[in-house]
Amino acid sequence: MGLVLAAIIGYLVGSLPVALAVGRAHGVDLRTVGDRNPGAWNAMEQLGGGAAAPVFIGDGLKGILGGLAGLALGGVPGVYVGVAAAMVGHALPMFAGFRGGKSVMTFAGGAFVLAPLAALGCLVACVALSALRDFRLGARVGVFGFPLAQILVDPVEEVAATGALMSLIGLRYLTDRLKKAKKGSPI
Repeated sequence: MGLVLAAIIGYLVGSLPVALAVGRAHGVDLRTVGDRNPGAWNAMEQLGGGAAAPVFIGDGLKGILGGLAGLALGGVPGVYVGVAAAMVGHALPMFAGFRGGKSVMTFAGGAFVLAPLAALGCLVACVALSALRDFRLGARVGVFGFPLAQILVDPVEEVAATGALMSLIGLRYLTDRLKKAKKGSPI
């Protein structure tokens, strides 16, 4: 029962449309501009870094809160359920017509509950690369390097479960690409 409750809480938290609220506060519907993705990255590209900061924080908090609910209700398996549910809620939010983002920042936030030391190391790498080179590279290394950092502190089974969470991000990218291809847009 704890895992079911973790999934429900994670999904509801993930469904909070942070990017849409911030976009509206700046007179922009993020579902109609840029890549039409109501998430942190599109918010940054459309509104600028300062205005998008609450989106990065809010989308990350979704993963943290989903993970913490899962931890409290179901231990380590519950963390994965809570983070996964928050990611699904972000991608298919019930409070925003089931049109959500790709869940990257929600995953990144959840990483701090999954493996805090690995997540901290990835955050340091993200900040350092962002300062030395650019934010795009830093963000990608920070997110996609997480399983490599996690393998240093967690059992391989948990790293495999992290891979499953990251597959949710890949599925969102794939569905977006397929929709674009169907409409005749370049992939």
